[in-house]
Amino acid sequence: MGKRVLVVDDEKLIVKGIRFSLEQDGMEVDCAYDGEEALNMAKAGEYDMILLDVMLPKLTGFEVCQQIREFSNVPVIMLTAKGDDMDKILGLEYGADDYITKPFNILEVKARIKAIMRRTGKKAKEGGQSQVIESGEMKLDCEGRRVYISEKEVNLTAKEFDVLELLILNPNKVYSRESLLKIVWGADYPGDVRTVDVHIRRLREKIEANPSEPKFVHTKWGVGYYFKH
Repeated sequence: MGKRVLVVDDEKLIVKGIRFSLEQDGMEVDCAYDGEEALNMAKAGEYDMILLDVMLPKLTGFEVCQQIREFSNVPVIMLTAKGDDMDKILGLEYGADDYITKPFNILEVKARIKAIMRRTGKKAKEGGQSQVIESGEMKLDCEGRRVYISEKEVNLTAKEFDVLELLILNPNKVYSRESLLKIVWGADYPGDVRTVDVHIRRLREKIEANPSEPKFVHTKWGVGYYFKH
């Protein structure tokens, strides 16, 4: 069964090009041309990946991504016409997993899609060791990729989960921002270490009772981040 991808852009030619290219790789592609349509399709369908343009009619890509995150952890790649760094970081703030700046090379898009799918697929398949890790009131289900704080499920994005899982599986080991970027995002990821900081901040907002005084994910100043068991 091919992977299902939702492509969202109001420029029909771009959608057509991406769709054709992904279908050549055996993927099943649905298309949406505005924010509302995209949101409705994301609610109705089970997708393995969503490519989401930032500038959309009705709802912006950021608004769509933010609302999708309320009910789904499907990987989202934002497509942005602006090369401005703040825009890219902003995209990640809203729960996106990655971003690609237009004009883009379709081969780059496919490489990013495959890299993210490989990571999420691999995580889903990995088994063997104890799949549920508990630390204080936190419970991490590695196989189901779910996190619970005091028995209440917390919705994390794919990257937030990857970061937390890596830290919790290696308690008290300090990871530099550079090594986190390399391990979680991949050596060929074009972003910078601020991406890591944004994700750690978002992660703390979700799992810590008081994000400014974290119990789980700690900062070792000037070095990096670690999980305290």
